[in-house]
Amino acid sequence: MNIELIVALVGGFLFLSGLLILAYKKVPKRVRMHKNVAQWRSIQQLLADQRTWPDAVVQADVLLDKTMKNKRCDGKTTGERMVSCQNKFSNNDALWRAHKLANKVREGKEQVEIKENEMKSTMLAFGQGMKDLGAL
Repeated sequence: MNIELIVALVGGFLFLSGLLILAYKKVPKRVRMHKNVAQWRSIQQLLADQRTWPDAVVQADVLLDKTMKNKRCDGKTTGERMVSCQNKFSNNDALWRAHKLANKVREGKEQVEIKENEMKSTMLAFGQGMKDLGAL
């Protein structure tokens, strides 16, 4: 074998390896639905007591963010990831309201009072967002 052929084969191999690595990074990770369902059920159990509603909102927001990361939604924050994946969500406005409520609870500067109808719409929005991403 001559040297040009060896160099061409090695170069071709490196090129194809690079393409495969790039393709792998762009493909979303498979979402482990059974883990998400178990986490979602534990979040839903927090809804039985009104004192744990703020925890449920924050945990639902964290679960949504983790799912968006697994789906490789671009962005450094949950809000940035929501913007990059907004075409996947069937009710983007409700999901934004739910995320804003989670941020308000997380800030914790003042006691956040969550009304029952607000809690229902928040949890429905998070649940639908997870379904839209294929995680529930």
